[in-house]
Amino acid sequence: MTNFTSIDWTTWTPKDIATLMFIIRDNQVLLIRKKRGLGAGKINGPGGRLDPGETPVQCAIREVEEELLVTPTGVEEAGELRFQFVDGYSIHGHVFRASDCTGTPGETDEAIPLWTPLNAIPYEEMWADDRFWFPLLLNRTPFSGRFLFDGDSMLGYELEAGTPAI
Repeated sequence: MTNFTSIDWTTWTPKDIATLMFIIRDNQVLLIRKKRGLGAGKINGPGGRLDPGETPVQCAIREVEEELLVTPTGVEEAGELRFQFVDGYSIHGHVFRASDCTGTPGETDEAIPLWTPLNAIPYEEMWADDRFWFPLLLNRTPFSGRFLFDGDSMLGYELEAGTPAI
């Protein structure tokens, strides 16, 4: 499965379901430098895989609390991302935005918090797909994306803007 057009996204089933959460306030977004797991070393938003019986929004809030020691507030759906890796791994990500948080972000064994100005997003240190959908998140435009990766290299993608988040 090294060709994006060979993937039948209508029957595609992810191995994992996960979330990402981006807290945006005062012209800044709370990002993390990931310390372990998929994407270790990269800058991203806090998030992770759903626990059994958990909804995506419950997972997103829990992951922020675990990774950054804050609780997001004003949470809303932003979009969805489907990733297929050539090694067979696949993940369906639900992306959320929050307008604030309670508490002060702190470093944990999973993440280093990074308040980042909205005009200085470090795309060169993020996953290759982020530069396509992250501006939609910042503009409050719903999105749905499908991406094929070989390790860190993006081989192909489709992105729909203005589609309702699922």
